[in-house]
Amino acid sequence: MGRSVVLAGAARCEGCRLPPRWCVCLAMPPAVSGIQVDVLMHRREQWKPSSTGKLIQRTVAGARCHIYGHDSRSGDRPGLPADVLLPDRELWILHPRGEPIPVTGSAAGGPSPLQVLLLDGNWPEAGQMLRAVEGRGRCVRLTGALRSRYWLRDQQEPTHRSTAEALLGIFQAVGDATAEACFRLHFELHVYATLRARGRRQLAEEYLQDSPLGAAIPEFLERLNTRRPERLDGQTLPGEPS
Repeated sequence: MGRSVVLAGAARCEGCRLPPRWCVCLAMPPAVSGIQVDVLMHRREQWKPSSTGKLIQRTVAGARCHIYGHDSRSGDRPGLPADVLLPDRELWILHPRGEPIPVTGSAAGGPSPLQVLLLDGNWPEAGQMLRAVEGRGRCVRLTGALRSRYWLRDQQEPTHRSTAEALLGIFQAVGDATAEACFRLHFELHVYATLRARGRRQLAEEYLQDSPLGAAIPEFLERLNTRRPERLDGQTLPGEPS
């Protein structure tokens, strides 16, 4: 990917972490699921605008994000906040070293409600976080080898998935089609708008060709691509038409 045209220290929306010109916070309502979604995010990931862990927290109703770090003092294991585990839910910890997701397991509306813990970081960081939570739940992995649609970072393998795509795989595995469809739109809009913010217009348009965004939110995309830059307080910049 090319160099971002978003300068360090430039103003960003507090919600989507994009420049105000490309804010997508009001595009769609959040995805709603019976699954409790938690993200354990490595501390190095929390300030990256491209982070899909923060995207999950912002766009999935009830999702929580917990920061993992060596200096954490919460819980009886470093990096695992005490309030992550919910006693009335079965916990799935998603990692490639886990067992395949069971065909007949807990689903969003099943007798044993499901909680999913996603590990957000690079591969070594995810392994480190897994060791911190090992034994606290059922370690599971996704099956299949779909090509990633996360065009914001170079992947070691084309089938490696971002944290957001891992959640899409969970929704698909448990049959929560409504949450999957809604969150997919949020994920693809995040990728598209970030590419535009980086000045990668041609790549963004290529991305849009195979995306459900054009059919789902055409009016929002039109406004996104035509409105003028604004400050965070919503006022038009000097010299721009109101």
